Amino acid sequence: MNKKLFLVGGIILFVGVVGFQIADRNLFMLQSPGAIIEDYKESDYGLGDNYIDKLLKFPDLKKGERTPFDLYKYGGRDKSSFMDRDLGMSWDEWVAFHKAQKPKLMADVKKYMNQRYNFSNEPIEGVYMSGNRKQVMKGPISKLPEGISSFEELAELSAKEIKERNLFPYVPLAHPLHTNAHMVFPNQYLKYHPEHKRIDVDHDIPDNYLPEYPAPMFLTTHKEYGDITRGKEVTLSNYFEMFNGLLTPEQLEGLKELVKPTPSTFFNHTTHRVTLEPSAGVSCFSCHVNGHTNGAFEVAPDTRPQLARLRVGTPSMRGNYNLMQFSSKRSIRSMDHFAEVEEYFEGDPGIQQAIGPRSQQRQVTNRMGDFNAILDFPPAPKLDILYKLIPNKSTSQELLGEKIFNGKGKCINCHSGPAFVDDYMHDLKVEKFYVGRPEGPIKTFPLRGIKDSPPYLHDGRCMTLHDSVEFFNLILELKLSKEEKDALVSYLLCL
Repeated sequence: MNKKLFLVGGIILFVGVVGFQIADRNLFMLQSPGAIIEDYKESDYGLGDNYIDKLLKFPDLKKGERTPFDLYKYGGRDKSSFMDRDLGMSWDEWVAFHKAQKPKLMADVKKYMNQRYNFSNEPIEGVYMSGNRKQVMKGPISKLPEGISSFEELAELSAKEIKERNLFPYVPLAHPLHTNAHMVFPNQYLKYHPEHKRIDVDHDIPDNYLPEYPAPMFLTTHKEYGDITRGKEVTLSNYFEMFNGLLTPEQLEGLKELVKPTPSTFFNHTTHRVTLEPSAGVSCFSCHVNGHTNGAFEVAPDTRPQLARLRVGTPSMRGNYNLMQFSSKRSIRSMDHFAEVEEYFEGDPGIQQAIGPRSQQRQVTNRMGDFNAILDFPPAPKLDILYKLIPNKSTSQELLGEKIFNGKGKCINCHSGPAFVDDYMHDLKVEKFYVGRPEGPIKTFPLRGIKDSPPYLHDGRCMTLHDSVEFFNLILELKLSKEEKDALVSYLLCL
């Protein structure tokens, strides 16, 4: 037999009529193993020695089983990155399981939330959201720890002391049923959309502390109309009649896609769902009602294990034309890209095999972005064209708040420009104040129209603007007086 010698990567191959033969199979590898540091020493990376060992290990739970409310105390990894669409039981057993579990679960959720917050339902006198129907709630309503009489007293303590004494009132808020997670809609929305009522869990925040519903919609292209919806919720059944003659054909096409339901991980036509009846799915505007937000929450798709995914509220789509970064953790850089990858499948494309892909082509997601790009912020009549307060339209308290915002409060460092946002992600390193899993960098959200978008922070742990000011007064160690904090809230209400 004729044979020829070839030297390939240091391995001698004999080529004959029977093909390739490997001279030394032990040496032949598709990929080298890579370097290993034999005397590797772990760095604390500023978190403290063996920080991971201070966290609790995630419990091994099946789909649908209850999860701890303090998931921020847990850390570790999962068995797999991929979702298993098997419920672990029959459909009838799944329904019966949640029918039995839900009442006790929601009673415990209510008890937990009432331990953290004083839902007094007290509004700020005379202050309404942009639709002039819903009052803005007064705060702070987060409860102070035992032994602390005021937020000013708490702010005098160092981060180390607050952490050691377990005094921080703004620890992360988890999804009340993190094993299933997915979208949870508020009661004010479910009244008109009962098809999205879940068999396993309900919303955990009272409607008074959520955005008005349906919110007004303002367009950059038709400011003469003010609220272009005239108090109606935009849906697949009315969008064409409402907007034909006002939008371009491409914008109409984009709006159609934003209001068209699509099957999602737990809202679909299969038995892998959390609604009693099969569902057509959800649309972008199911959560972003009228291009704003109805206060629904989800969990972010950016990490695993499932129990480590951060709870995220629905942000407003208003003013996205002036933003360059989208999604709280994924740092998506365009509206059409966001429309293309929006998390309908829990960040796991494999689930599409069961419920079907969304099937939006790039030209369609571009058109979704086209409509998104004309959603305007609500009017701010006290701001001039450079987004400064107009003195003769503003109170002395509001003007003091603007001064603090741009100075002692340090707000301007992250909230600047026409949208009052820097388009960066920031790591607030909140874990300095409690023992828990670091949450890492999260995008800065715009403050224009902020009074319309409670609750605040990515997970909604700050129910009011007063709570948000208290949170940052602690985090940034500003030591603002009560007068200064009240003034800052008054200014934020003008944006």
